[in-house]
Amino acid sequence: MDYEQNCIHLMPYLNTPNVRLYYEEAGSGPETIIFSHGLLWSHRMFRAQIDHLKGRYRVIAYDHRGQGQSEVTKDGYDMDTLTNDALGLLNGLEIDRCHFAGLSMGGFVAMRMAIHHPDRLRSLILLETSAQAEPAENVPRYRTLSRVVNLLGTWAVKKPVMNIMFGDSFLQDTQRKSERTHWERELTRNRKSITRAVRGVIDREAVSADQLGIIACPTLIIVGSEDKATVPAKSKYMAQHIPHAKLVEIPRAGHTSTVEEATRVNREIDVFLDGLSR
Repeated sequence: MDYEQNCIHLMPYLNTPNVRLYYEEAGSGPETIIFSHGLLWSHRMFRAQIDHLKGRYRVIAYDHRGQGQSEVTKDGYDMDTLTNDALGLLNGLEIDRCHFAGLSMGGFVAMRMAIHHPDRLRSLILLETSAQAEPAENVPRYRTLSRVVNLLGTWAVKKPVMNIMFGDSFLQDTQRKSERTHWERELTRNRKSITRAVRGVIDREAVSADQLGIIACPTLIIVGSEDKATVPAKSKYMAQHIPHAKLVEIPRAGHTSTVEEATRVNREIDVFLDGLSR
């Protein structure tokens, strides 16, 4: 798949009130779907979804502040500020309502959009994410990795981070070596300033069960059966507390299901969105 040729029509920046965000846009249609990426990646992790959906939707994928090609700011990496960034994107692009899909950190933002700005969402798609705070047992390891990045750069943590971000099926598949090499390169493109976003994720506050209970828009929750970063139990918790949420577990997928099992993820998004239309 040639991502740059097949998927993208526009590659602009948007100056929101607080940060300059990079986004890419493809397709057209009566409805818009926004993709919000996970920590250490960028809009590129959704290339298969953009290509798949652009024939029916206006599809927009953006980079969070400090990641991808968006502005690196001194601060503002807490989840509430990132949610305001997403709201600024919608306002700047004059999007009244959208389907909002977030993976991992993007899911933290997506949940807060649904809770605090429900009038702006047609539906919510949560991929490989959690409503709970970062588990205490993960924090020392993530802080250590962050310190190594500050000293040496992201290349020095490539192996352990790849093992967190992808499931064993993807990592051990001999036919997908070139894909793994590609994503290793994407990972090591991160600047040392990525540690600011890492701290925002580590220090995030939980979304309570009561807050989840007020999410009113249709919600699809997707989790990989091999997700090590946000294990399937985290998604089951969200599904129990978000009214009428649909939970789908994707076999052979880890924390980056949009890449590892793109066809299955696309199919589940299709079923969900088509159901809303009916």
